[in-house]
Amino acid sequence: MDINQITTFLGWCTAINMGILAFAAIFLFIFKGFAINIHSKLTGVSVSKLPSLYFSYMANYKIAILIFNLVPYVALTLMV
Repeated sequence: MDINQITTFLGWCTAINMGILAFAAIFLFIFKGFAINIHSKLTGVSVSKLPSLYFSYMANYKIAILIFNLVPYVALTLMV
């Protein structure tokens, strides 16, 4: 693999991961009550704790996208 292929790969990884993050955010915004009820029953976590756990999950996922996809993509783009 050369640098151009890796750059393209990281660009697509970033786009796909941002799409997944956007889908999760929209889903939780629209179906918040449904998601809380399902996850509360499946995991046994209290209904009052789940919104903060959702926020934490999405924040951590966004940070992971930035660190592992976007920053290397930008660095390789600047190198080429």
